Amino acid sequence: MAGLDRWVGLDNYRRILEEETFRRALGHTAVYAVAQTAGAILVGFVLALLLEGRARTLWFVRSAAFLPVVAAVAVVAEVWRLLYFPGDEGLLNSVLSLLGSDTQRFLDDPDQALGWVIAVGIWKNAPYDMMIVLAGLASIDRQSYESAALDGAGLVRRLRHVTLPALRPVVTILLTLAAIRGMRVFTEVYILTGGGPAGFTDVLMTRIYDLGFRANDLGFASACSVALFLLTLVLTGGVTWYRRRKELS
Repeated sequence: MAGLDRWVGLDNYRRILEEETFRRALGHTAVYAVAQTAGAILVGFVLALLLEGRARTLWFVRSAAFLPVVAAVAVVAEVWRLLYFPGDEGLLNSVLSLLGSDTQRFLDDPDQALGWVIAVGIWKNAPYDMMIVLAGLASIDRQSYESAALDGAGLVRRLRHVTLPALRPVVTILLTLAAIRGMRVFTEVYILTGGGPAGFTDVLMTRIYDLGFRANDLGFASACSVALFLLTLVLTGGVTWYRRRKELS
């Protein structure tokens, strides 16, 4: 078999630009990364505001909210796969039927499957973002809130002019981590859909897995892995540059 090996140069990297399936996987990955990042940060921020406090009893609530993060991703994905069972006997469909809604196909629906996978990602990662936001909230001087309240600022204005500016470094960290997390998503997509139906939830990592371990196209899979690394590097570098620019301005 060694005699069949040949040097192909940059042909595998040219294939990246030509392969329709790779471009589709890249698009799905971008949609997943953006939606999951925005959703997880927003939900995490709301949870952090709700759970912020000095009461000792809140430690239990915070620990319970953090459980999705410490649970194994494979276990979480399998549980949600069962919840998303498309038949009438599925748990979510049973709840929807009580509310008068029609039976949903969930992960079997090409138009909705990626959205349901994103929902799992938000549920899994929002508590992680919540803990980082809580750490940022703890560092804010309480006198800033008191001064704003004395000036007549309501809750919304205090959030806008005190909380959000103070959390700017935290938000930058969250964006970086969440973007990297979204770009390399694999386990939940592989267990929930395997990239289906008909490739409508295929992301970069599942495409690379299929190329390397199912199609045995290791050269192209390696080139795709390098491309994913470069995309992640550029994304991380861009966010870091933007953060330093904001700090200097």
